[in-house]
Amino acid sequence: MTAHPFLLTETRVSADEHPAAVARRTVDRVLEGVAGHTERARTDAQLVVSELVSNALRHGGGLVALRVGVTRDGSGLWLEVEDTSSDLPEARRELGEDTSRAGGFGWPIVLRLATSVLVEEVPGGKRIEVVLPVV
Repeated sequence: MTAHPFLLTETRVSADEHPAAVARRTVDRVLEGVAGHTERARTDAQLVVSELVSNALRHGGGLVALRVGVTRDGSGLWLEVEDTSSDLPEARRELGEDTSRAGGFGWPIVLRLATSVLVEEVPGGKRIEVVLPVV
């Protein structure tokens, strides 16, 4: 994973807007600075960042940080989300499995669309770093 991407944006989220909406707009702003990015890259990135932020809110105890950037070689969009839970993301195995448990379907989407994913514990929670192709 890239230690420090360029075009890095750290987004602050206010109580006035849903954090996933702010995250999607942040992705759009960063991608505007990437020549040759595709519409598919934009929609995939919006979906992934929405999943990551929503999961941080629903399962992760709250969103701590959202950072968006471009990889040093310019081939990928770098997303980083931190939350306050050390619990690792889980995917449901089947649709009918444990219907009382919410969620579990977005993580496989993240894993499928990303070219790399890193989940690591940090003091007070976890950080998820994802790189998505921009073309």
